[in-house]
Amino acid sequence: MAQNDFMTPDQINAIRINFDDNMIVLMNICLAFVMFGVALNLRMEDFRALFRKPRKILIGLSSQLILLPILTLVLIYFWEVQYSIALGMVLVASCPGGNISNYATHLGRGNTALSITLTAIVTISAAFITPFTFYFWAEWIPDAASQSLQIDIDLLGMFYIVLQIIFIPLVLGMGLRHYFPSFIQRIKKPISVISLIIFVGFIIGALLGNSNLIVDYVQLVFLLVIAHNGLALLLAYAYSKSWKMTTRDARAIALETGVQNAGLGLVLVFNFFPELGGMLLVVAWWGIWDLISAFFLSLYWRQRTTKVSASEALN
Repeated sequence: MAQNDFMTPDQINAIRINFDDNMIVLMNICLAFVMFGVALNLRMEDFRALFRKPRKILIGLSSQLILLPILTLVLIYFWEVQYSIALGMVLVASCPGGNISNYATHLGRGNTALSITLTAIVTISAAFITPFTFYFWAEWIPDAASQSLQIDIDLLGMFYIVLQIIFIPLVLGMGLRHYFPSFIQRIKKPISVISLIIFVGFIIGALLGNSNLIVDYVQLVFLLVIAHNGLALLLAYAYSKSWKMTTRDARAIALETGVQNAGLGLVLVFNFFPELGGMLLVVAWWGIWDLISAFFLSLYWRQRTTKVSASEALN
């Protein structure tokens, strides 16, 4: 299934979003503040499940860190996407899950505790995992070897960026919660709400400022991202069920696998791959679509659970 045959790689990569250096710095700060807000809701106790029930954790991590990248490469191969678009798909698959997955799991009557634990583990380790997994899986993209002279993956630079906007804010937030629990209890909800509003508003503003570009070019990756996200959710759910996990656990793992931190992906694209318009299109559309799919899937699961509960009560 050939895709984007009517545009050359140079034409796709020439797509640019209006983001100058100052806006990139501001976006980095916004994402760091969002991560700080997430950290205020995490406790060291959230990680104890890793030792109490390691099987669930390992299945969830293997789904997100191994199954999703493999699915991504298979889809790239059969869809025959151009290289920069393929890189965007791999970058999305390498990013940690977003905290939206925790809310979606709760809404969909999944195992919220498992979702939070997986999010916490993968997010805190993202400074180390995301750059290396992206570098590793990018080498497996078809024709990657022929593109290596054109694409220089700054592994160390990615590590430092993720360290600054993910790891440090999380450690700071969790540390403050541990040492000043009463104070944090009073401020964590407003900070979480404000940080999310700031970040979402910033992204919406940036996208609205480039609406013509998005309208003109999003069709290049529209169906591809929907297929990528849908298959990730479906495969992760089936994978969890194959390990005899409960429905609640399978829902949590599916959402952790299918909802990725596209905000981090955008930061990495703007900082390291500004010349690759295909990457930008994939990550930007994924950031919108996975929120839509997670929301409606959660509502479906919630309604289904309610109907099952009502039926059991009648019997």
